[in-house]
Amino acid sequence: MTITLSEAAARHVQKSLGKRGQGVGLRLAVKTSGCSGLAYSLEFADAAQPEDILFDSHGVTVLVDPKSLPFLDGTELDFVREGLNEGFKFNNPNVKSACGCGESFGV
Repeated sequence: MTITLSEAAARHVQKSLGKRGQGVGLRLAVKTSGCSGLAYSLEFADAAQPEDILFDSHGVTVLVDPKSLPFLDGTELDFVREGLNEGFKFNNPNVKSACGCGESFGV
């Protein structure tokens, strides 16, 4: 099982962690939400939890809880700029459906 960041996403996370002045990495999870069933959750992690599974990608630690991992296995997190907008894009091979607004997905 693996989770990766693109080089652009890793640079963005490293820059953000530097501005925060603390943190061990990026916590990635899924939660029940939206019209398709699941939504991504991203937050900076100040410490690893005992049950966390850790991945290192381009020098950034990604922390994932065991319940979220089956839904995220193989995901690449990218950071993209499209016109005036920028943000994270999830390239998740497990997604079978997504809602029209793009906020939730199903596997």
